[in-house]
Amino acid sequence: MREDRAVRMRKHKHTEERLALCADLLRDPADAANGVWQGKWRAEFAARMGSEPRRLELEIGCGKGGFILGLATRNPDTAYVAVEVCREALLLAVEKCKAADLKNVIFLCMDAQQLAAVFAKGEVEKIYLNFSDPWPKFRHAKRRLTAPAFLALYQKLLAAGGAVRQKTDNAPLFAYSLESFRENNWRLEDVTDDLHNSPQALDNIMTEYEKTWSEKGFTIHALTAFPPEV
Repeated sequence: MREDRAVRMRKHKHTEERLALCADLLRDPADAANGVWQGKWRAEFAARMGSEPRRLELEIGCGKGGFILGLATRNPDTAYVAVEVCREALLLAVEKCKAADLKNVIFLCMDAQQLAAVFAKGEVEKIYLNFSDPWPKFRHAKRRLTAPAFLALYQKLLAAGGAVRQKTDNAPLFAYSLESFRENNWRLEDVTDDLHNSPQALDNIMTEYEKTWSEKGFTIHALTAFPPEV
């Protein structure tokens, strides 16, 4: 069982120049953190996509972008905001979506703790948490993306009927997440300790990280959580 999610990213040559070539897929994180885009995402995507998106969804921690690339390609009428704090990983994700000429993805390089100002209340239909850092030390528990403070944030961002979808290879993080969701009165569905051998495998889009570690024999835990009705 792997306890440490962290993967060191090597530095890339000409990172800033390469990001500049993908500027149409990026938005200024300072603007986003200051609320510039609150309530305006659908209009922004409509201008890019040529029509109003059917849904707006969010991936927190998009990594190298394999998941968001697959998801956005599969659902061209849905808009996606992908957030990644690691600039080196973000570069690879942005370049993949740029090469695919996707108009329904926008990227932000920022910490998830800043998201309260990025979206209006009820603006997001679904949130994806794929292989988030488990922060295994007890004193770091509040940094886990399924800690109570983050669940309160997601509840604010999600539209009626919206949900959080989590995948992880880290069993302690998954156990913590299950407890956190339940203690905060979230309703759980599609809970599995072996995603790739479950009925959900058919529609699963693998991240690069997921593919690597599942090929080494690690099982994938997954769940879908719905916030309590207010």
